[in-house]
Amino acid sequence: MKPNLKLEHKTAIVTGGASGFGKGIVAKFVAEGARVVLADIDEQAAKAVAAQFGDRVVACAADVASHKSTLALVQTANENFGDIDIVVNNAGVTHLPTPADEVSEADFDRIIAVNTKALYYMTQAIVPAMKARGTGVLLNVASTGGVSPRPNLTWYNASKGWLITATKGLAVELAPFGIRVNAINPVAGETPLLKSFMGEDTPEIRQKFISTIPIGRFSTPEDMGNAASFLCSDEASMITGVAMEVDGGRCI
Repeated sequence: MKPNLKLEHKTAIVTGGASGFGKGIVAKFVAEGARVVLADIDEQAAKAVAAQFGDRVVACAADVASHKSTLALVQTANENFGDIDIVVNNAGVTHLPTPADEVSEADFDRIIAVNTKALYYMTQAIVPAMKARGTGVLLNVASTGGVSPRPNLTWYNASKGWLITATKGLAVELAPFGIRVNAINPVAGETPLLKSFMGEDTPEIRQKFISTIPIGRFSTPEDMGNAASFLCSDEASMITGVAMEVDGGRCI
């Protein structure tokens, strides 16, 4: 008997898909039957990951902090797979743990560009076509930091709180057009950003961080992929405007 694939016949864009949580989401989407445009600012990494999945994944170099690059990404997706059903806004950056009044303006501007303005650009690029078709799903990767902020990551936390509010606002606004918008809130995990969140990566610091997570481990790319595939599937057709914590109880 053929397995029931959650995302069969669906097409998706996943930004920041060449590493960490994004890579886990790409892998799960493909396993569930989707075709994926893997977008990443690191073109070589994107191509290397895409090659693992054959013709079901197309790599695209993209800078989500650029309106022009985002428009080109959506055009590439349309040229390869036609209409896009799902967009996962996963690409994100942080700053090293630093007192709020000491974070450089350059770091602040980069956080705003990648973690917040990128959603504005993607909304402009993809939502008109979704409105015309009367269907679509946007999934934003926020953070537990947007719900339960940690000291010395204030501007990162604020950007993720903004993303959660934008998710809820878009969900209400776009629901009449058949478009669902949700977010997932991971706790720190085995991604390129882990060292930045912790300041330094040592067994002692890892254990201290893990001790704040009731389930007793970091979020994994597989955790993110599982949550994302459900929220982007038709099984979640009545779910919109949620910011699902995938954090092992960290925010309780």
